[in-house]
Amino acid sequence: MPEPRSTKPDPVITLRGATATLGARPVLRGIDLTVHSGEVVALLGANGSGKSTAVRSVIGQVPLTDGSVELFGTPLRRFRQWARIGYVPQRTTAASGVPATIREVVSAGRLSRTRLGLLRRADRDAVDRAIALVGLTDRAKDSVSALSGGQHQRVLIARALAAEPELLIMDEPMAGVDLASQEILAETLREQVASGTTVLLVLHELGPLEPLIDRAIVLRDGCVMHDGPPPKALGQHALPGHDHVHPHAASEPARTGLLT
Repeated sequence: MPEPRSTKPDPVITLRGATATLGARPVLRGIDLTVHSGEVVALLGANGSGKSTAVRSVIGQVPLTDGSVELFGTPLRRFRQWARIGYVPQRTTAASGVPATIREVVSAGRLSRTRLGLLRRADRDAVDRAIALVGLTDRAKDSVSALSGGQHQRVLIARALAAEPELLIMDEPMAGVDLASQEILAETLREQVASGTTVLLVLHELGPLEPLIDRAIVLRDGCVMHDGPPPKALGQHALPGHDHVHPHAASEPARTGLLT
């Protein structure tokens, strides 16, 4: 009798035994990490835990010294379908000092789906939708140099969304962003999740994105300490190694599933 086929969604990201160093310092110590189609996964941990290095290794920005990466079931070294992936780096200026409007920056995110860099009607419509999703339609012709930090972050997210990616990777999207922009970004992400986009988020805290998170992976010193439901019992500021430790907690180890 044939075995029943698995109903679990296909893996979109697979890290196996991933090891990486920066300089001479080990940053990832043989981690295993899988994100399945349609999942929203938060990568959590204190500063220096390896979160950003992990996502940068996924897209090939940080080479592994050992282990492997697969995207949509294809080894990273053979993967070429980059239009399927939207990446939002850690907060930076959207135009890197080059004069540009919001529309111009967001349009750059569509180039992976164009021929010879020429935007067709469908491409322009996708750019307009991405700008609308982050609430900047009325500012589309404005220079990005005139934007606040939170608005810059929204432009970077719109640039990633313009390609209509199947996988969205965001590195600390809420860092240094005002509350109003945080709420807009959370609503934007909610719409992407509803449409079936797979999401991997690097976060220091869950914040307003917490209701969207299916699974949390907690890193400490380059190792996976937890892979499962978001650690609600710990609260926003009590992840392993977090700087904000209650003064009475230092003398006794926390009794949680994350640390056992």
